[in-house]
Amino acid sequence: MNFTNQPLFVFTVLCLMVWLSVRAAKTSWGKPLGGALLVILFTAVCANLQIIPSASNSIPLYDAVFTYLAPISIFYLLLGANIRAIKKAGVPMLLLFLFGSLATVAGILLAWVIVGPQGVLGPDAKVLAGMLTGTYTGGSVNFNAVALIYGFQENGLLYAGTIAVDNVITALWIMATIALPHVLRRFIADRRILEKEPLKKQQGTTEPLTLEGLSLIVFLGVGAYLLSDVLHTLIPRIPSILIISTLGIVMAQFPFVEKIKGAQTLGLYTVYLFLAVIGAYCEIDAVVQLKEVGLILFSFIVLAVFLHGVIIVLLGGLFLRDWDMVAIASQANVGGGASAIALAETFGRQELVLPAILVGTLGNALGTYLGFLVTTML
Repeated sequence: MNFTNQPLFVFTVLCLMVWLSVRAAKTSWGKPLGGALLVILFTAVCANLQIIPSASNSIPLYDAVFTYLAPISIFYLLLGANIRAIKKAGVPMLLLFLFGSLATVAGILLAWVIVGPQGVLGPDAKVLAGMLTGTYTGGSVNFNAVALIYGFQENGLLYAGTIAVDNVITALWIMATIALPHVLRRFIADRRILEKEPLKKQQGTTEPLTLEGLSLIVFLGVGAYLLSDVLHTLIPRIPSILIISTLGIVMAQFPFVEKIKGAQTLGLYTVYLFLAVIGAYCEIDAVVQLKEVGLILFSFIVLAVFLHGVIIVLLGGLFLRDWDMVAIASQANVGGGASAIALAETFGRQELVLPAILVGTLGNALGTYLGFLVTTML
């Protein structure tokens, strides 16, 4: 019997990786890295050693984490959101996100000139550039939206190869943005838009879970997901992630939610499980097997994302210089809202959780248009 594909075995390994990363983050060598980065690294090692499935042989459990746990984790974290923070952090975060979106477009165009992927990929290269622009503005929804318009998904090898490389780069960029503020502070001092402050609605972060609290939290999370799914079915134009995020923000303003113990703890745990699956998708072997096509894809995407990072750091440093916020905004572009929230939690910047999810949602709306624009330009 092959245990490596059994959902219970895989889930056990994911839970073990989360526990190990939390423990390791308390050690002298692990503390500088942080639990979020460690859980990605630990799980990536397991996947590449074939202890658990990777992206090329993905199992339904991974899809379930992305489909259910990621949105519910966002809901839990937003239960601790202070809506007043949007007045201070919202505009700077929005500005940084727009910088990041422009940086994505510029990075793709510059990488196009430097790498010249059209020499190997032919006419598919410009569609690929548009797909990458979309996904590094808002997420995989935009990636697939551009692909479907041009029928790119019918090119099975190239489509699968692009996804494999994208998975690796996304995981690497999460690691990079976690380390980014620590590195930048060695050279340029921070000028924080908002200081780290204990939010009034953060009681659940430090107080222990009780049976009553846990039962209520689970009910609220599952109920919010169900309601968002029903409303999305009735109004398909409104993404379900936007609906569940709105429910979390609204509920956070009620006094009884303020008294719930452990919502933030459970939310952060589910985010770590989400990041563990991101690590499992970091499949190096799948990129190597693509040979010349994989090398071109990897070079093109790495350079595009690197240039995005350089540009957003330069613009962010010039106008704002809040390195945590710069990293979170960049992650909202490249990785999407869920990983941006994970960064905000990792940095202890609770006041940036709500702005992170808002700009992540904006990216979903903007990414497809920018993807079409780049494809047309090329």
